[in-house]
Amino acid sequence: MEKELYISTNTASGPNSVTRTEPFVKIIALVATLGGLLFGYDTGVVSGALLFMRDDLQLTPFTTGLVTSSLLFGAAFGALLAGHFADAMGRRKIIIMLAFIFALGAVGSAFAPDVVSMIVSRLFLGIAVGGAAATVPVYIAEIAPANKRGQLVTLQELMIVSGQLLAYVSNATFNEIWGGEHTWRWMLAISTVPAVLLWLGMIFMPESPRWHVMRGNTGEARKVLEKTRAADDVEWELEEIEETIEENRQKGKGRLRDLKTPWLRKVFLLGIGIAAIQQLTGVNTIMYYAPTMLTATGLSNDAALFATIANGVISVLMTLVGIWMIGKIGRRPLVLVGQMGCTACLFFIAAVCFFMPEYHVGGEVNLVRAYLVLTGMLMFLCFQQGALSPVTWLLLSEIFPARLRGICMGGAVFALWMANFAISMAFPILLAAFGLAGAFLAFAIIGIGGSMFVLRTIPETRGRSLEQIEHYFYELYDGKPSR
Repeated sequence: MEKELYISTNTASGPNSVTRTEPFVKIIALVATLGGLLFGYDTGVVSGALLFMRDDLQLTPFTTGLVTSSLLFGAAFGALLAGHFADAMGRRKIIIMLAFIFALGAVGSAFAPDVVSMIVSRLFLGIAVGGAAATVPVYIAEIAPANKRGQLVTLQELMIVSGQLLAYVSNATFNEIWGGEHTWRWMLAISTVPAVLLWLGMIFMPESPRWHVMRGNTGEARKVLEKTRAADDVEWELEEIEETIEENRQKGKGRLRDLKTPWLRKVFLLGIGIAAIQQLTGVNTIMYYAPTMLTATGLSNDAALFATIANGVISVLMTLVGIWMIGKIGRRPLVLVGQMGCTACLFFIAAVCFFMPEYHVGGEVNLVRAYLVLTGMLMFLCFQQGALSPVTWLLLSEIFPARLRGICMGGAVFALWMANFAISMAFPILLAAFGLAGAFLAFAIIGIGGSMFVLRTIPETRGRSLEQIEHYFYELYDGKPSR
């Protein structure tokens, strides 16, 4: 996989230009990734809300899975729709529309009178979650300089886990202050606040320069680059973007049928594989069902909600570590460390649940077992959030060719959400049938296959522009020089 590739050495010669442009790029990334914050909050808040929703909406293991996974099912199709329309309408406009859908979905789920209404509201909310997951990383990747792309795109993952931490803290806070049968409604409603902030913020953000060039608006693209690049980098990067997009334009508008082309199909399948392995670790069983699992080990509702905050804290801290490491050691080593580390932790949790008794001889709950399971979760999240998850979103934003970037990103994120949906739907049933040991052992075995996939297929993309990455994959999979 490690072919030699020309990497431009054009760099800013003036420190003043870097000082002028870098803060603006960071502001753009911060505003756009409010979509990631909403993504994290809306997927994480259900973990605590389920404890109260079970009685209020009379949930069974099956309907518990439906309520949790309905958002993920909607997210899969939201990713497909956003991927298609982002190429046609622009990344910025799609994010603005998604912010409005986030707000409507949050209000609908907070006021849901029954299970059916809750499932429909979360399906609708899922469209926004999936759309944000497909659009925000692409928007940031296209607007960020190559040397900052890794850190800025992985800010999306930081915001996702920050949103989940915010959800865990708000769950515990609402339970402590206003604990009661309707507490879950307040938990769900509060996400309207960042949705409004995202909508307002994106109104003032620029469109992607690559999308402007795709639409023939070179002048607008130059204006965006002048605001987000050092002065010496604007012309050569604009020229590189124009050359690559002109090559693609000669081949016609990107359509699904283009995936019949062998090298494009291989890149698309690589993206689906990268998306799938991130979910097949079972990470979101921990993020969505941690309180449920911890109460199953004998902890009280209050203790489980409080302990789950540790999951959020570790996720945020390790994502910061991951963002730092991406700039130091690259994408491929981090994916490998993350995948293998997660698999080892899954075996650890399964072993604890299998070999340690749930109760002492006198019938007292074995809290050592409960806290070892929590420890296993935290170790797992160190590898997942510190290595695997940040690189997943970064690679997906980088590897697809410009002409098909929206379509391919939508398809890959569709696969990610469908895997997430299937796992989240099945987990309560697996937990009821086989216990924690059997459920985590299944994910650990799948993790072995994921490690083999990483070893065989994941490339290194650090330090390359998006156009250079596109030429690299063309040469790798087609066997011909790109120029």
